[in-house]
Formats: sequence, C-alpha cells, structure tokens
Amino acid sequence: MAEQTAHPESLPKTPAGISAAAAERVPKPDSAVVRDALGVGIAVGLSGFAFGVTSAGAGLSLLQTCALSLLVFTGASQFALVGALAAGGNPLAAAAGAFFLGVRNAFYGLRLSQLLALPRFVRPLAAHWVIDETTAVALAQPTRRAARLGFTVTGLTLYVLWNLTTLGGVLGAEALGDTDAWGLDAAGPAVFLALLAPMLRTTTERAVAGLAVVLGLAFLPVLPAGVPVLVAALAAPAVLWFKGRAIARSNADRTKGEDR
Repeated sequence: MAEQTAHPESLPKTPAGISAAAAERVPKPDSAVVRDALGVGIAVGLSGFAFGVTSAGAGLSLLQTCALSLLVFTGASQFALVGALAAGGNPLAAAAGAFFLGVRNAFYGLRLSQLLALPRFVRPLAAHWVIDETTAVALAQPTRRAARLGFTVTGLTLYVLWNLTTLGGVLGAEALGDTDAWGLDAAGPAVFLALLAPMLRTTTERAVAGLAVVLGLAFLPVLPAGVPVLVAALAAPAVLWFKGRAIARSNADRTKGEDR
C-alpha cells in the first residue's frame, strides 16, 4: 500500500494557525530559553546542599566533598558513591557503581555533539557539563542556537550553584546533627528520577527501568553496598536481548505464513 502523507491543512494547528510540525521549527525567544534553563539550574543546583550534608555524614572531608563536586559533577554518581561508603561498602565497589552511573553521560555526549556542533577547542570544557539536566534542556529546544544557549545557561548555573551549595552543606552538616534523620541522602536520587521519568516514553525504556529497579532492590540485602547498582545495569542488555528474540520470532512466523 502506498504511504499516505497528511495534507498540511490536516495537521494540528496552533492558536496562531500554524501547523504543529512547523511550530516546532519556529525559533524560541532567547528570554524563554534562559528562563527555562535558569529554572532547571537553580532547582537542581540547590540539591547540592543535600550532597554536602550526606557526604560529610559519610565521613568525607571538606576537601574531598568539594573535589567531587568540582571534578566529577554528576549528582547521581556522587550520591551513589557517598551512599555506598556510608553503608560501609568497599571503596572500589562504591567507585565502580558511581562510574557505571556516570557512563550514561558518554551517551548523552554522542547526541549533544551532533546537536550543538561546538568548535573543537570548546568541546573538552563543554564535556564536563554533559549531565542529565543540560541534556534535557538542550534536547527540548527547536533550534541549534537555542540548544546551545540552553545548554550553556543550564550548565553554568548548575555548576556554580551545585558547588556553592555543596560547600554550604558540608559547613552546615555539624549544625544539623544527625544527618540520617533528615533523609537528605534521598534528594539526589529523587531529582534523578524526576528527570528520568518523562524520558521513559517507549515500552522498552519502561521495561529497562522497571527491571533495573527490581534487580537493585532484590540484591540490595545480599550484596555489598555499591554492587547492586552494577547488577541493575544488566537490565538494559537483558531487555534488549528478549526484544531481539521476540522480533526474530515474529519475523520467522511471518515468513512461515508467507510460504504457506
């Protein structure tokens, strides 16, 4: 059957009478991009206070905590590392769990390198800001100019505020007393999940996320701290393997049907 192409007049219209497809290509005002980027940067940057408090409660020094935020700068991995250390986990296992959580940023970088198309001398610096929040803001923009602006404003705001609030968290940890009673160690994972949830649009993505949760919780009581995160990473290849088998089986059944 010939592919049917919708007539432009049949496409959904915006209030201004422009088709939805065309509206996505309309340049977004710089002020709107900056406003959205600042909103994300400020909202997430404030959770650096929770990381500072949690890290201090785990026994890390002021210098160690601030170095993590300055040099690592990937919230979920930082929380995973100090959380595993606080639970008495092996430092190598804790570092491995944090590393594998941070690997996702490399895949973000592959997508953003094409979208932003930054000059070569800028890329090493920009790579340090390739995290969940900057990626989400950049990908939401309709044009390359807007994506670059959103990425830069989000990255700068978040980097500065995260490090300042990390310092404040460490300095204020003593005043808070028992940091575990405040439950601040849950702030980082909560922010990460809030950013991740809207991105789970397909059945495969939801299956990977769901299986990862099940694996992590199942092995949490029996494995050393930090290791359940590594086990949860097996969710992606497992789901993709089953999906591949299902597709292959479907193709085989279709071929048999045509042969008959």
